[in-house]
Amino acid sequence: MKKLGFFIFFDSFAMILLGTIIVMSASSTYSVFKFDSLFHLSNSHLVKVLLGLILMVLFSAIPYEFYKKYSKQAIIAITFLLLATLIFAPNIKGAGRWINLGVMSFQPADVAKLILIIHLAVLIEGKNELITNFRQGYLYLFVWALLISGLILVQPNISNGLLVLATSLGILFVGGAKLKHIFSSLLFCFFFGGIAAMLFTHSRNRILTFITSLHTGRDINIQVKQAILGLGSGGLLGVGIGHSQQSNLFLPEAYGDFIFAILGEEMGFIGSILLLICFLSLFIAGLLIAKKTKDKFGQLLAFGIIFSIVMYAFVNVAVSIGLVPTTGIPLPFISYGGTSLIFMCISIGILINIALSNNLKAQVGYETKKTKEVTL
Repeated sequence: MKKLGFFIFFDSFAMILLGTIIVMSASSTYSVFKFDSLFHLSNSHLVKVLLGLILMVLFSAIPYEFYKKYSKQAIIAITFLLLATLIFAPNIKGAGRWINLGVMSFQPADVAKLILIIHLAVLIEGKNELITNFRQGYLYLFVWALLISGLILVQPNISNGLLVLATSLGILFVGGAKLKHIFSSLLFCFFFGGIAAMLFTHSRNRILTFITSLHTGRDINIQVKQAILGLGSGGLLGVGIGHSQQSNLFLPEAYGDFIFAILGEEMGFIGSILLLICFLSLFIAGLLIAKKTKDKFGQLLAFGIIFSIVMYAFVNVAVSIGLVPTTGIPLPFISYGGTSLIFMCISIGILINIALSNNLKAQVGYETKKTKEVTL
């Protein structure tokens, strides 16, 4: 378990370091154009990277059982914060998702995702076998997932809301919920989530444009077109770091949600595959930590964290190559930093603590057993 914890850290750190380099390359032209400074955005990103790494180390030292005590208070607090976001957050590009703290903007959805994972893990451990009962166990858990994801969805932040809900259903399934309850919940969410997506202009346009492209063979939108051009021009080994053409304002906000295209252009097919292998390795290590953890809360918390990270990575890459409609989901550890990067680092810190704590428990248990055998 100790080795898995260290592997998680170095794997995440390697991706963060790679992301810092790619952000510097992808944002330089835009930084000069917008801020008259070559490193304006990359310097801002670096500050958040350093903060994220400090928090990763800090949270890796906090016993994960600590979160059990305050999960109820935290979920209630984040619910009210999401409600406040709907009322008070300024409208940016048709959505009110950010709260300005002066020093930096803060997206409550990123906090809500982690708190919901923690709270569901606490509730499932408490409900135990009752989770198989729809009314007495499953429904109560599903309502919490529906409430938090629904408040994110109506910001509107459709993609984030749906992914938070998908993460929740994954935790419920692993926690012992019946498959028929999961499927019925998926059908319910698919139906009403589809209605919600069609009510908002930006999400409706994205979905209809994607469906139209499947029939006509036309480009989904300018971002996806330029992203695919960038990935294609990278070839096997890429054009080299700092030599991307798409980052020269051809691909809008290349340092954000579509940074995978810049990485593919500069590092080629080999670099893209290596990044995906890093995410796959992270996922496998996270699953092993969850499997080897002794308590159910730790198991579900580890699974929820790693499942969420890898699912967000999969969706981001799928968007970049035109497999799914365009979303506003960043690539974990790689995209330009904000609260998403910081809370990804916090999540990894918690995952590392789960590994280290259970390694310590296993050592103590082994030594206790050995002492008893000697005594006997």
